This record gives sequence, structure tokens and C-alpha cells, in this order.
Amino acid sequence: MTARDEYGGRLAGAQVLVIDDEPGMRNFLVKTLGPRVKRVAEAASPAEATRALDAAHFDLVILDNIMPGGTGLDWVCEQRRKGFFADTILITAYADLETAIAALRAGVSDFVLKPFRTNQILGAMARTLDRTHLRRDNVLLRRELHAGAGLGKLLGASPALGRVRGLLDRLAPLPTPVLFTGESGTGKELAARQLHALSDRAEKPFVAVNCAAIAVDRIVRELFGAVEGDGRLKPGLLLLADGGTLFLDEVAQMPEVLQAALLRVLEDQRIRPEGAEREIPLNLRFLFATNADLPRAVDEGRFRADLFHRINVMQIEMPPLRDRSEDIVELAALFMAQFSTLLGMPGLALDAETLLKLRRYAWPGNVRELKNLIERSVILGAFPEEFAGQGAVTGPRAIEDLDLVVQRHVLHVLDLCGGNRAEAARRLGVSRKTIDRKVAAWSDRAEEAG
Repeated sequence: MTARDEYGGRLAGAQVLVIDDEPGMRNFLVKTLGPRVKRVAEAASPAEATRALDAAHFDLVILDNIMPGGTGLDWVCEQRRKGFFADTILITAYADLETAIAALRAGVSDFVLKPFRTNQILGAMARTLDRTHLRRDNVLLRRELHAGAGLGKLLGASPALGRVRGLLDRLAPLPTPVLFTGESGTGKELAARQLHALSDRAEKPFVAVNCAAIAVDRIVRELFGAVEGDGRLKPGLLLLADGGTLFLDEVAQMPEVLQAALLRVLEDQRIRPEGAEREIPLNLRFLFATNADLPRAVDEGRFRADLFHRINVMQIEMPPLRDRSEDIVELAALFMAQFSTLLGMPGLALDAETLLKLRRYAWPGNVRELKNLIERSVILGAFPEEFAGQGAVTGPRAIEDLDLVVQRHVLHVLDLCGGNRAEAARRLGVSRKTIDRKVAAWSDRAEEAG
């Protein structure tokens, strides 16, 4: 296996800066790394390297220690104070205990002795990036677990959800900000996650932030990061999401200080961590969500008009569950299987009567309310009285039987029409007599079952 075969995949997305005053060493590293990384830049001096950092973000810096005008370690310490996020590999011909201790104190990730072979520098780079990605993934995983993020896919074959899927497919390859609107519990975050999964950023982080859940005095530091007392940068969520997607939920509750800061980020794609001298370039897709009336918030002065116009480039309205009621049966079956496995408890039978009651309920809390109902019912071992059924038909037949599917749909439309059979017939595209005949047949069947 060649060095490229072994390390290429792990280095492929990296942006690397090589700093060395020797042209031969720079040329060697640039030619070696060029085919393996996303981008490689070079600098012949600490001053040139500083200008490179001011202009662009790098994941990894490969740095010679002994250079005219100062050591590489002195340069690293200076950059840490300004706000320096990249990992550093020190290359040096002079390795002693004092240099090693100084390198550790400066936050150097690894060092390689000159002269070195190609696989030594590639191995050091792979180890360093692996550690960085592992730390980032651990931080993000802990956030996901703590938040109880709703993972999964948008399920359902309703026309309303089909329109949402069509928009997601259309927007996936674009960098355009998207605002998800709709009632609470309609799946705005789930749709945002699907948009991320469909994009070319799918292998990068998806970071969800609830603007109402972070204390006002911490929210800017949490998002933008800060330079700690030892001069090292503690990255915020925007940097942890770099290359991927940042999803800001409940944006209507965003404090004024964050609104102003976020507007600059959206315009410049750069952030300045708290206490840092340098702005750091970003590569982020921004997605937003709210169940509030943002135009009204703008009119009332609670939300900046310029920020609203910046985030409202494309809007996706998530349909309430009552407008996609044909998806209820599929969702109920999915949640039943999920919670039975997750809780280690037997699932409940979804009989025809229960499914009919689920379909005819208005679901003011939308999909989240349905999910909570199923979880609670599995725990208690029974559906609440208003959803309990006595039907003998259960399982796949209760879900898929054509007559039962028609019954659920017709009665749901009748509910929407307030029981007006003529209006229900008009909406369904059938005659009033057809409605009367079917309702009578279902009534007779219910009496026989009772």
C-alpha cells in the first residue's frame, strides 16, 4: 500500500499551510501534500505566514522551528494570543528536551525530526487531524445526546410533504440560507437535517442551536468561541460546524446582541472569537427555523429587519399534521416500533379502530404530540381511552386494507367539513350518494362489531 493510499482519505479535506525558510523543503512538502489535501499554501517567513492566516483559515500548519527573524515556537505563541485555531506540526533538526517542553506549552500537536521520510510527515498529519476530528465529534455528540436531537427521516407520502421534499431536493446543492417556518412539532429540524444530508456537506458537521435555550450572557461566547486565559482558543459552535451546516432554531427569541453579530457573519463569513485579535474565515451553510410570526416581530422592533431579509432568502413552510393526516398511520407504526425497541417493552397493537381515531384527531401538537402519545402508551401498556380500540383487525392488514384506508380518509375529510357530506363529496370528487352509502356501511359494520 502506498503512502497516498494509506493517508489520502484522512487528509483529503484538510487545508494546510507550510512555513519554512528553505525553498527546497517548501517545494518538497507542497508537491507531496498537493495531491492529498484540499488546499496547500506556503510561506517563507513568520511575517508571510501571519498574512496568510489573516486571509484564510487553515486546519493544519506545518512549521519549521529555526527561521530568520524568530523561532517557529515564538510565532505560534504570538498567534495563539491573536486567535489561532489550526493544529501545528513542528519540523526541526534540533530536538532536545527543552524544545519538546516549549512545544507542548505552545500547543504544538506533534513534531517531526529532519530529515524525515514522506510517510513520517503524512503519519503525523493523519494522527493530528484524527485527534482533532475526534475531539470535535465528541463535543457535538455530547450536545446531540444532551439535547435529545430527533434523528431520522421525513416520513410520509402526503402531497403536502411531497412539496417539502421537492424544495429540499432543489435547495440541497446550493449555499443559500433557508428559513423553516411552521407550527411547533412539525419537524423543522428534521427537514433541516435532511437538507444537510442531501447536500455536498453531508460528511461535515450538522450543528443545531436552540436560540432560546442558551443564556443571553453566554450565547455569543458559546457560538463564537473565546481566547482562554492561557492564550488558547476555545472554539465556539460556529467553528466546530465549519465546512458543514449551522441550524439556528427559534430565531425569533434571538437576543439583540446576537442578531447584530450574526448579521456580520452572514455578510462576511468571518467571526472574531471573544478576546481574539484576528477574524477567522468560515465555510458554513446557515439554516434557520421559527414557529413565530417574524414579520410581526420586525414590525414590533423585536427582530432586526436587515437580519430578517438576510435569512429569508428561501422559506419552507412545514405543514401541520392535520394537513398531512394520511401520514399519521405510517408515523404511528414507525414510532411504535422505535419505542418498543428503545424502551425494551412490548409494542401495542395498532388495530383498525385505534388507527381511525388517530387519523381523525386534530393533533394541535403535530408530529411531536403523536410521538409523545406513542411513547407514553408503550410505557403504560395501553392507549388512553380516547384512542383505545376494540377492533379485531390489527397489524399490516389494519394499516394496508384498502377499505380501511378509504374509511380513514373519507371520515377525516368529513371532519374537516364539519360533517357536511355534500362538501366532503365535492372535495373527494365523488357523489353525495357514494358518501352516504359508505358511511352507512361503516356504521352497520361498527354496530355488528359492538
